[in-house]
Amino acid sequence: MNKPRLLDQVRDKLRLKHYSYRTEQSYIAWIKRFIFFHDKRHPETMGEREIESFLTFLAVKRNVAASTQNQALCALLFLYKEVLGHEIAWLESVQRAKRPARLPVVLTVQEVLNLLDHLEGRSWLMASILYGAGLRLMECVRLRVKDVEFSRQEIIIREGKGGKDRVTMLPSSLIAPLQTHLEKVKILHARDLAEGYGDVYLPFALAQKYPNAGREWGWQYVFPASKRSIDPRSGNERRHHIDEQTLQRAIKQAVKVAGIHKPASCHTLRHSFATHLLQAGYDIRTVQELLGHKDVSTTMIYTHVLNKGGKAVVSPLDQL
Repeated sequence: MNKPRLLDQVRDKLRLKHYSYRTEQSYIAWIKRFIFFHDKRHPETMGEREIESFLTFLAVKRNVAASTQNQALCALLFLYKEVLGHEIAWLESVQRAKRPARLPVVLTVQEVLNLLDHLEGRSWLMASILYGAGLRLMECVRLRVKDVEFSRQEIIIREGKGGKDRVTMLPSSLIAPLQTHLEKVKILHARDLAEGYGDVYLPFALAQKYPNAGREWGWQYVFPASKRSIDPRSGNERRHHIDEQTLQRAIKQAVKVAGIHKPASCHTLRHSFATHLLQAGYDIRTVQELLGHKDVSTTMIYTHVLNKGGKAVVSPLDQL
């Protein structure tokens, strides 16, 4: 029996370890770029020196962001450690891409209201959840029906950034609109079931453990796609969640029409959520928990936006 091709081995290992499909695509792309950079040499014949030269090239010649260079490094370390079984030492001589110290873009309360006023339907509801509950874009897109607790006014985020679960609030003003939205989604799901479909993607090995769970209402996406599509992993036709670019485009257009002269995006609503909570006097540890930050130092950046902390100084001009 022939040994699987290298990239097939990478895919198999990524799926065995339950990496997301998005990460799988990214890692495969970086490994391909690494191989082509070194004139299609097999990674087995290369090591630390070749990895260092590739990463340095990305930083110096391509001028990539620090996060992009780190993503490439993670992909290559996964290849060598998990697939090829080689231990790669810490790459001391790599020229690191500079990580700029930028403050997050934050909208005022009035700007948020103006933005939401220029959205409608599903886009309005999703943007309202991003701001009202502090969700990341993909957390909102991947939200399942079972994780919305109307009675407790909670949203449970499963497998958020870093693979962590957390609980955040469900704004009371969104309960009625969200329930109305879910009634329409339930009709769509019933139609899929009647047509012999209705099976949704389940994480990890749940599809094998609970064969019928994928057709149950609780596992369906809160924001499903308008059309069914072929699952790239299983090859089955099913209804996935909405494409995140749909909301990104809607918010970009709304920002423009609302006359907001800031580079606002979906993530800006999460930044605004945190900042406005701190402005309202909520404890930073509470905000940290709601955002799902591992370290409070990450949440501290919003105090800089507020000009609080050590720089809460009154100008001498204002004391005249």
